[in-house]
Order: sequence, then C-alpha cells, then structure tokens
Amino acid sequence: MRTFAVLLAALAEATAVFACDPVAIPEPGPDGRYTISAPGIKAQFIPYGASLTNLFVADKNGKDIDVVLGYDDAAYYPKDPGHPVYNSIPGRYVNRIGKGQYTLDGEVHKTELNDGDNTLHSGTNNWSFRDWNVTALTADSITFAISDASNSSLGMLGRVESSVTYSVTNSTWRIQMTAASPDNRTPLMLTQHTYFNLDAYKNPATPLIWDHTLYLPYSKRYLEADQGALPTGKILTADPGTINDFASKPSVQFGHAVNDSLFHGNCGANGACEGYNGYWLIEDAPKDAVVLSLASAFSGVKADLRTTQPGIVLYSCSWMDGSAAIKSTQGLDKSQKVVKSSCVAIEAQDYPDGINHPEWNRTTAQILGPGQTYDWESSWTFGLV
Repeated sequence: MRTFAVLLAALAEATAVFACDPVAIPEPGPDGRYTISAPGIKAQFIPYGASLTNLFVADKNGKDIDVVLGYDDAAYYPKDPGHPVYNSIPGRYVNRIGKGQYTLDGEVHKTELNDGDNTLHSGTNNWSFRDWNVTALTADSITFAISDASNSSLGMLGRVESSVTYSVTNSTWRIQMTAASPDNRTPLMLTQHTYFNLDAYKNPATPLIWDHTLYLPYSKRYLEADQGALPTGKILTADPGTINDFASKPSVQFGHAVNDSLFHGNCGANGACEGYNGYWLIEDAPKDAVVLSLASAFSGVKADLRTTQPGIVLYSCSWMDGSAAIKSTQGLDKSQKVVKSSCVAIEAQDYPDGINHPEWNRTTAQILGPGQTYDWESSWTFGLV
C-alpha cells in the first residue's frame, strides 16, 4: 500500500509540473507563430498582445487568402514604433478615457494621456504591448493568459487576471475572453482589434477598402464624437443614405459617401480623418444574430460577425501612412504598402468612455470587482458572396 501511495504522489507531482511548466506547451513554428486550423480556415498567433498574425480563408476561386493585416517578421510586432494594435487584445480598458481621468467610488483616478487630451487603450503599457502566456494548445484552439498588476498602466488599480481562447471550426473563428479583478473594483472593457482587407491587397484596381460592402442591420444609431474621436455623450440616428448609415439596406458600399463633402473629417481631427473612427450601437438584435457583414466582390469573401457586445467600433485606417509593408502572403508585388483607407479595423466592445457617461447606464458593465467575472465573446464566419 505504501508503494502504491508513493506512486500516486509521484504521479500527482508530475501532473502538477506538467500543468504549470511552460515547456509542456509546444513551441511555436520556425516563424514564431502558433497555428490552428479547421476545414475552411487557418489562423496563426503570437504571444505578443495575444495577436492574430494571419487568417487564411478561401476566396471565390478556391484559393486561400490572408485577410488580416500584420507583418512577416513576428519579431517586428514589439519593435514597430507606430504600434497599430494589429489584431491584438488591448486592455484593461479599451478605446478612449476622456481627459485621462475617471471617478470610481468618489475618487478621481488619472490615466496616461497618450492620445492627445485622452487615454487610448489604457496607455502605452496596455495589454497589446505585453507578452501573454500560452496556457493551452490543440489543433484547433489556443489560449493565452495575462496577469496584470495593479497600476501597471497608470490609474488602472487592482490586479486583473484575464485569458483569451481562440478557436476555429468550419470556416469560423471564435474569440472568448474572461477577466476578473479579485481585489479591487476597476474598469474592465476588452476587444479583439482586428484589421481586415478581404481582397488581401490583391485587387489590381485598388488597394483601398471602399469597394467592400458593409451591413449593420441592428445599428441605426451611433455615438457622436468630437474632433479627438471621443464620444460627446449624444446618441445620433443615421438617416437613410447618409454617411454613417449602414443599416437601411443590405450591402451598401463601405465608401458610398466618399464624394460627400463631409466625408473628409467625418471622423474628426479637424478634417484630417477620412471616413470612419466611431462607435455604432447594436440594438434589438436576436441572440446569435449576424450583426455585421463585410464583403468583397473582388475576392468573393464575406465575413459575418456575431457578438455578445452592445456595439462595434469601425476605423477605416485613416492614419496609415504607407510606411508599413504588406505581408508576403498578400498583394501583387513586394513594393506594396499599407496606405490610407486600405483596411478597416472592426472592434466589438462596450460603449467607449462609458465610465464617464452615467447617462448611458454602462457603469455596471464596465467596472467590476471581487466576485464578478467579465465575459466577452465574438465569432467571425467566412463564406462567399
């Protein structure tokens, strides 16, 4: 009996070591990426920012194309001074915090001003700048985890434990996130900051995103924003056919308003921001409904979004300056660059700066503490137009 007990103890110890020891997780491939796949889809990731680096789906000709932005060199992600948050998880509070401050339980907390007069994605030490731990890996899923110390981003108090699981199945990419602050109440709001070009920059007619179509069937309303892309507090309704209308009819051209005199400056910056950098509310959507459809007639690829979040940020890459190269998996030649308005970032999330707008009643969803768990889920299903 004693021998049997010793063997059981040794087995338990070995199991514990295997569960905790990072070498139990296979190393990434030679290119530094972890790869998961399923019928109709292949996705690749790196620990930096828990980032998606490549997403391959079939186009109308049956060829696999890479429909998200990124770099060939996985080691360049932390080096890029522009840090566009390519397909990463920023946090612990994404988007903007107005004037770099918020009030919690009667105390004013100051946050880093890294976006003009505002805080963006919690500052320059947010989770998209961090190496996450790979805690689980299978042929079709991968889980990353992060332990965020209190005040590691200025004004973000209380330790937070978070994880994201990416999985793929039958042409669908699913993202599930959880987070908890076991010691303190703290702002919590996450997103997957995904950049798309469904042509994979292979359209000889244009590298721009405006020929894609977009449909937001449950998003007639959007948040008014100031010149710094910070919500003012007002909720507006897009009249049919106007710049911000993607709800009144299916498959409207994303660039349907490019010739409108108000298109330049529609996203602020005193006229310098072209197109979109704002938040659309999702309202009265049935459970598991497709809340956004992005499609390209050139590639034939259609991407349908389902999410548990109450809205979506659209950013049409107005600040891309042509300095970054596209990936070797994309484009027509090696000289191509990521130019202005050649992609769209789509971010399912809660209301930006909701912690400073009690009139929206989002505070209980965005400030969590001991005994509470933050949950976030979205999926992208890819098919043909």
